Amino acid sequence: MSRRSNRVQDVRGYMLHASPWRETSLIVHVFTREHGNVSLVAKGAKRPYSVLRPVLCAFQPLSLSWSGAGEIKTLVRADSLGIQPLGGRAYMSAWYMNELLLRLLPREDPHDILFDAYDAALQQLAQGSKAAGALRRFEWILLNETGYGVDEALPNFNDAEGEPELRRSLRERLDELLAGRPLLTRKVLMELQRF
Repeated sequence: MSRRSNRVQDVRGYMLHASPWRETSLIVHVFTREHGNVSLVAKGAKRPYSVLRPVLCAFQPLSLSWSGAGEIKTLVRADSLGIQPLGGRAYMSAWYMNELLLRLLPREDPHDILFDAYDAALQQLAQGSKAAGALRRFEWILLNETGYGVDEALPNFNDAEGEPELRRSLRERLDELLAGRPLLTRKVLMELQRF
């Protein structure tokens, strides 16, 4: 395999999660339309004057370039494609979607329809739309795209009366897939509701 085939240039994506690696670097998990979930090492991203440091933010559209053939590729470049301001509940809803993508999608398995649903949900949340409809649509598409869908007609995701039943149905299905390992975002939300 040639070196050229191991390079990916200017792919639109989102950072799902980042964790420290060595003294100055990060391991970044990104979700892209063409490549699915990809793990990248962002060398030097923790340095104060790194060009990657201000760009690598969750929930913000990015243009990403990387190289490598291993399980973890090397991030070559990342550029911001705009700002989607999220706050409060919208922020927690976005973390919930990220956690589902990290836990339920295999690496490097592209899902263009799911990527578009994630992108649309983030845009809705950034515009201040009600989170429930955006989240139910995303959950529905995630289940269908990963082969665990519900054999029912497409529901009206903006129906406030039907939303509780739809939420219960989708959560039951997701809980089955998560095999009893609760999502951290759900646990945090439950804790916050106590106050």
